[in-house]
Amino acid sequence: MGYIYRPKLKSSGSRLPECPAGCRDPRHGREDMCPACGARFSKTWWAKYYANGAPTRESTGTEHEAEARRFLKTREGQVATGQQVSPRVDRIRYEEAAEDLRAHYQTTGERDLVEAGWRLTHLDAFFRTKRLGSIGPADSTRYVAGRQTAGAANGTINRELAVLGRMLRLAYENGKLLRLPILRKLKESQPRQGFFERSQFEAVKRNLRPDLQVAVSIAYAFGWRMQSEVLTLQREQVNLGACTVRLEPGTTKNDEGRIVYLTPELVEMLQAQDERVLLLEMTTGRKIPHLFPYLDGEHEGERIQDFRKAWKTACLEAMLEDLEGEEREKRMAELAADPKQGLLKMLRHDFRRTAVRNMVNRGVPERVAMKITGHKTRAVFDRYHIVSPGDLQEAAKKLTGTFSGTLAEKNRRPLSEPPVFVGGADGTRTRDLRRDRPAF
Repeated sequence: MGYIYRPKLKSSGSRLPECPAGCRDPRHGREDMCPACGARFSKTWWAKYYANGAPTRESTGTEHEAEARRFLKTREGQVATGQQVSPRVDRIRYEEAAEDLRAHYQTTGERDLVEAGWRLTHLDAFFRTKRLGSIGPADSTRYVAGRQTAGAANGTINRELAVLGRMLRLAYENGKLLRLPILRKLKESQPRQGFFERSQFEAVKRNLRPDLQVAVSIAYAFGWRMQSEVLTLQREQVNLGACTVRLEPGTTKNDEGRIVYLTPELVEMLQAQDERVLLLEMTTGRKIPHLFPYLDGEHEGERIQDFRKAWKTACLEAMLEDLEGEEREKRMAELAADPKQGLLKMLRHDFRRTAVRNMVNRGVPERVAMKITGHKTRAVFDRYHIVSPGDLQEAAKKLTGTFSGTLAEKNRRPLSEPPVFVGGADGTRTRDLRRDRPAF
């Protein structure tokens, strides 16, 4: 059985008189100061009740006795029905929930900690010091408005709101939040449509050094992610005898391993790359496990982390091929004024869309294509299957002849076969009705 009370203030500083033991004045503890003993009491009522056999004291947050009693009855009802009661819910702040989320990601591996840190940086700046239970749709709207003013895209803001939503759900599961607020997402722009035609890919590849040509060829053929799946390949993952390359489980984005069979062109390119690494081992005198190490320079022998500058240069040179003199200078000036045109806007991640499109158009079963590229869901796979204007033109060619008046003469067939006659013994001809009878 619980009860409510007003805590007695400590007699410090102002030297309040001590309450004598057993003060029986009926106003004792109900008024700000007991008229009999002079003890002073807090204006806010507190409640004491028992949860799981342990006494719990909690502020009711009100100065009215009737409201405090209703608060006590609510708490006792929650205890009686087995509901989880957390007296700290109204005092838990955003920072505690954020730390719980970081610990959750670290222990479960549900999300990359670096990527989650980027999202939490913006959330921390806005929601820091806020009570977790007070976060609602209005706060979400203000956060969105601030991020849009800062120039963030709707897709980026939605990813950040997803992290906030996961944080609130985790707090709810841990009993630190009594209700889940509604977080409304923004409408995002259409998914990126970039992909490489074969001629564009060959033009860019020609302007890369040989080892990077091998890397982009693997990405172009299989749609593997450049930085996390291609550049991280080890030499032991390539089996030139069996003509295979494998990705180990746990090293991919979806944590699933993959194995693909190489085309003859890729076999030759990988053999040449392995010879370059062997020569580097002989030069440096140390074992090099990486398939794509730096072949010279300050980081010689270390794995290539990225090649953005070389990529941009190759795209630029591919657009300037066959141009000389003033024409080349003029074109360079145009590209400098608008650097987001042509091949300059292409990303290495566009190889994933390109590989999906190429495999589907060549008749590779979609389930097999998903296994090669590493897509787990059909919805995401469909987003990467880009339809180009050339594909639409090819479809139009295949549709030729399906409409009245467009069927070629040589393909025309009579609507019905002519009647069949059989000759009699006396030289007469009789129509064979059995042959003319329609089949049902």
